[in-house]
Amino acid sequence: MTDMADMASTEEQARHSAGGAQEQAQAQGQTQEQEREQPQDDAERLRRFKARRAAERVLIRPPMHLPLGERLAALAAGASAVTDLGRPADIYGDGVVAELERRIADLLGMEAAAFFPTGTMAQQVALRCWAGRTGNSTVALHPLAHPEVHERGALGAVSGLRTVHPTSEPRPPTAQEIRDFAEPFGTLMLELPLREAGFVLPTWEELEAVVVAARERDAVVHVDGARLWECAPHFGRELPEIAALADSVYVSFYKTLGGISGAALAGPESLIEEARTWRHRYGGQLFQQFPAALAALIGLDQELPLLPSYVTQAKVVAGALAEGFAAAGAGWFRVHPEPPHTHQFQVWLPYGADVLTEAAVRQAEETGVVLFQNWRPAAAGPPAVAFTEVTVGREGLEWTAEDVRGAVAEFMNRVEAQLRSSH
Repeated sequence: MTDMADMASTEEQARHSAGGAQEQAQAQGQTQEQEREQPQDDAERLRRFKARRAAERVLIRPPMHLPLGERLAALAAGASAVTDLGRPADIYGDGVVAELERRIADLLGMEAAAFFPTGTMAQQVALRCWAGRTGNSTVALHPLAHPEVHERGALGAVSGLRTVHPTSEPRPPTAQEIRDFAEPFGTLMLELPLREAGFVLPTWEELEAVVVAARERDAVVHVDGARLWECAPHFGRELPEIAALADSVYVSFYKTLGGISGAALAGPESLIEEARTWRHRYGGQLFQQFPAALAALIGLDQELPLLPSYVTQAKVVAGALAEGFAAAGAGWFRVHPEPPHTHQFQVWLPYGADVLTEAAVRQAEETGVVLFQNWRPAAAGPPAVAFTEVTVGREGLEWTAEDVRGAVAEFMNRVEAQLRSSH
């Protein structure tokens, strides 16, 4: 896959040092997530939106890329299939919101679940509740986990929690690392999959061993399952068996299921009741949330059953991407992980992020094919290395390996054209 060993080594060093670079960005009052979602120029953002919206071939068409009218129409069209539209709308969490909570508790095999307007709030409340119950406000988690990278230090600033890192390797922690960690902690938080490391997952046996190691230290286990929905194929287990390893689980409704917003925290009845109290204190007891709840129920019905097929197709796409880059003479490249653990993975190339993003937009404009979205520079390391995240959804099921290889060739042609025009 690579004939540039030095570049591969540099990339690995960049991943290992990513946590420190991300902490520095937080100190400056910025997060990577904001940078990703806010292009510097509104006109350029609109250009990208139009190009991707008009494309005929895409690997996924996220709902956020659809015009407002289409999203409202889709919500209205799907709502009648998931609930009785003659019932009253929700008020402070009853009605369709309570229906969604019961659905999530059943899906995960948990005693109860509570709806939250954001995953950040759901997770912070869970960790705060566990800190009070264990008497230890220290949370062990990965430095690349969402609270460390994308929440501006909220665990410490808002809830008075302290975080420690059993490992800095770009992968989930091992059981031995949990056992050997020098400091006590009350909660082990596991992000499944670990997005910033490439949507990576441990094996089922490794996950079981990590949980046992945490229990040996009298710690509770909380799972950041924002993308838990797509983990089942990798583990070869159903969702209730996965969730049963943890004391509590948070799941998102928009990252994979295509919802509008919102999340749920699931766990023991007593924990969820306490979480409802803190939800109110944190300002999350919203008057009405039926659009988000309806969108979540639609996603559970329409997207959740298809996720295994997305994961299978992602392996086809990833393999064809590697073949396409090799055939196009890309030199060094990386598809990570290979094969993907879920329907999402990373692609790395030795070019500037601006060059690669512009090539992707031009490919969409000129051929009607969207292979890649925005590219981003490595958090640390040389400036001429960038990566992007690839997600395979419903639309990607139609792609053959030959389609992918052809799209890679077209993309690399535009990368070369960009490089020539810059000299």
